[in-house]
Amino acid sequence: MVFSTPFFLFFYLPIVLAVYYIAPLKFRNAVLLLLNLIFYGWGEPIYILIMFASIAIDYTHGMLVTRCQAKGNDKGARLAVASSVIFNLALLGVFKYSDFVIGNLNALLGTSIPLTGLKLPIGISFYTFQTMSYTIDVYRGDAHAQKNIITFGTFVTLFPQLIAGPIIKYKDLDDQLEHRTHSPEQFAAGVQTFVVGLAKKVLIANNIGSLWDTIKATELSGLTVVGAWLGAIVCALQLYFDFSGYSDMAIGLGRMLGFEFLKNFDYPFISKSISEFWRRWHISLGSWFREYVYFPLGGSRKGKWRTCLNLLIVWSLTGIWHGAAWNFVLWGLYFGVLILCERTFWGKALEKFPGWLQHVYTLFLVIVSFAIFGVEDMAKLPGYLAAMFGFAGGGVVNAATLYYLRSYLPVLLVSFVAATPLVTNLVKRHWGVDRSKVGRVLLPIGLMAGMVLCTAYLVDATYNPFLYFRF
Repeated sequence: MVFSTPFFLFFYLPIVLAVYYIAPLKFRNAVLLLLNLIFYGWGEPIYILIMFASIAIDYTHGMLVTRCQAKGNDKGARLAVASSVIFNLALLGVFKYSDFVIGNLNALLGTSIPLTGLKLPIGISFYTFQTMSYTIDVYRGDAHAQKNIITFGTFVTLFPQLIAGPIIKYKDLDDQLEHRTHSPEQFAAGVQTFVVGLAKKVLIANNIGSLWDTIKATELSGLTVVGAWLGAIVCALQLYFDFSGYSDMAIGLGRMLGFEFLKNFDYPFISKSISEFWRRWHISLGSWFREYVYFPLGGSRKGKWRTCLNLLIVWSLTGIWHGAAWNFVLWGLYFGVLILCERTFWGKALEKFPGWLQHVYTLFLVIVSFAIFGVEDMAKLPGYLAAMFGFAGGGVVNAATLYYLRSYLPVLLVSFVAATPLVTNLVKRHWGVDRSKVGRVLLPIGLMAGMVLCTAYLVDATYNPFLYFRF
């Protein structure tokens, strides 16, 4: 994939920025649309057709909603919104979930329906959600229908966050598509955010990810308690640094092009409850489900039992959004039940505990959750969870586990610190660019060093997965 190679950093991205800034202001959306399509088509040319279909369908449906509302035809407007939602969900369902459904039907009924074998278009879970938000926002009056199909196409295909988020709601980008500012300060801030994200991804996520792959492949009979917990921890860290790194890269690239995207992660591992964790983790996804699913279902306004049902529906969907496998459904329900229990049973009691104990409680449950997330083989998952709690017969620790700890200790320590705001707060306090001459010198040196290290790693490494590309 072009985005995960030095080719993107030193060839494609400079060309994109040069062409974009050379183009007159009134043509920049058209230029950006073309560059977006080239970027997406680099990996999967055939799936540009799906992108064109998505643009055409949602553009026309947005116009149809506005036309119906202008005539006082609310029923027609609702049908247009429903039609748009059905199209996007059908698109997602065919490519992402058809084989999952067929496989389960075959297992349940003993049939032998052939699988479709369709390849999942990169980023389809992200851009279908974004285009669904468009017609809904237009119907609600939160955004105006976009009359210029070039501008709308730019929104759908916006390459910084196209293939792995964050999920951008149309109403949050509406004004920026028409009028956005460009400044050296904004561009410099974008470069800084991009390099930080790249370092998260390349220097931390890739390194600890290889350890998770090793532990996950270990036979359950040889998996120790310490090894199982270490695996779940590095799985959580890999996902965090991979996805938050990509989100930072997308936000940074957006700033270079004059866009301001909302942040997608806010140091989730410092949370003191599961509810707080999900206010800090994948913020754009949580916001999307809350606004377009939970509230329309009635939220918490229709009584205790309906609230419970609404929460379980939302968290089941959150789980299955991440992947067409039962472990993702279980993962979503796991968090749904915990959040429900915090709201109903022990949430107020938890607030009375010391802060450090709240933090331990949250980390314990979060780490267990990533064992569920990371072990996709449902036949192996119970044994892995059993190993975490000493019921698998592998013992507490062995020589292999101690070797992994010694070998990966430096990157683990770096990742533990980087997962907290400690460094950021220290830099702002003592070497902030606006406060210190030292900061003005050290910042560009640090960014350049980060770019050099990341490039060297990318050139040399064979292990460089972008985990959320599969979504």
